[in-house]
Amino acid sequence: MPEQLISSLSSEDSSLSSTPTSDESSKRLSWSRLMQKLQSSQSLDSDSDNHSSTDDASDAGSISQADLSESDLFFDPTEEALCKEVVQLIALNLTDAKDGVLHCSKLLIPETLLEHIGQELVHLSVSEPCGLRGALVDLCVEQDASCEAVGQIAVDPYLVPTFQLTLVLRLDSRGFWPKIQGLFTGRSPSSPVVRRALKLSTGFRVIKRKLYSSEELLIEEC
Repeated sequence: MPEQLISSLSSEDSSLSSTPTSDESSKRLSWSRLMQKLQSSQSLDSDSDNHSSTDDASDAGSISQADLSESDLFFDPTEEALCKEVVQLIALNLTDAKDGVLHCSKLLIPETLLEHIGQELVHLSVSEPCGLRGALVDLCVEQDASCEAVGQIAVDPYLVPTFQLTLVLRLDSRGFWPKIQGLFTGRSPSSPVVRRALKLSTGFRVIKRKLYSSEELLIEEC
């Protein structure tokens, strides 16, 4: 009988020792909840970082597209090459006109003027259906309160022109040039008229007229 009582007491002690108390179980439950909260907060932070980086990347992409100019968006190597040829033709027409319409012994054409003309040709032909190929370019030079027609260039003679550009060039009357241009004068053997050397200004006026619509003229001072 005493042995049975001892065994029953030992079994009860073992059962009590193996069964966790209510305090221990509550501590374990609170600790697990705390870990779950920490994990959820970390996942939220990582998601917000990913969203912010994505938004920054999208913002950067939108800014780069907004910074693109019109010439960058419609850049065409063929048009650029054609523009260089047209600018060369303009320079040749002006040089040939010095003995005719301009009545000068020498005509100085600034390189900056040719560069600006090329930029305007590209800019004004971007919105045209045939591009620069559809341009009809008229050359004029303001001289002695009058405007002299120097020449006309059909960029593509096999294409019906879609728009007309009139370039009104000016003589350089500023700075030191008017004072020294007399050094370049000469006397023609067939005529006693003294013809002076002329220098073109870097500023000019361009007039655009569309030939397929009745829109108003576009005039730009360059």
